[in-house]
Amino acid sequence: MTQDILQPFPKAYSAIDEQTRLSGFTMASDIHTCSLLKTLAASKPGGRFLELGTGTGLSTSWILDGMDEDSVLISVDNDADFLRIAAHYLGQDPRVSLVHADGADWLSANSPEKFDYIFADTWHGKYLMLDEALNMLKPGGFYIIDDMMPQPNWPDGHDEKAKNLIAYLDSRNDLVLTKQVWATGIILAVKIG
Repeated sequence: MTQDILQPFPKAYSAIDEQTRLSGFTMASDIHTCSLLKTLAASKPGGRFLELGTGTGLSTSWILDGMDEDSVLISVDNDADFLRIAAHYLGQDPRVSLVHADGADWLSANSPEKFDYIFADTWHGKYLMLDEALNMLKPGGFYIIDDMMPQPNWPDGHDEKAKNLIAYLDSRNDLVLTKQVWATGIILAVKIG
């Protein structure tokens, strides 16, 4: 067994990847993480999906690739320039709503919403407003975060934030979680109860 990704890449992936490099965006999700996102998305037919932190849409393209035709994805980002790249390549897909908003504002305004799958790839929903994001997760729903192992772009002191986040998630009795020392470090949690 190898880590090679033999499943087809999303149609728009190469073009988005090229535009991502040209844009200077350096926070894109690892390709192995993206493959896992697609696989997990395929397990939620007719699902409601939330991505916090669209970036340029690389991970978004993989989530969409795993979703069935009856599923919907809301993807939120506060950077209009990066979101424009995602919209150019993915915006024609009727299953996705790309939202330009501050994560805190969006989470606050949409707190009654419920989702089968939340990929929190930005501060809000991960390091900030974590409880608010987890309250939006349906029982049996996936909560996914990456970049939990030290990354070269982490600012000083971020390692302590990551350790505190992991300890908090471990302490919750409404989540079953697995910490994967793989890719950039992934935590996959399922809400119970």
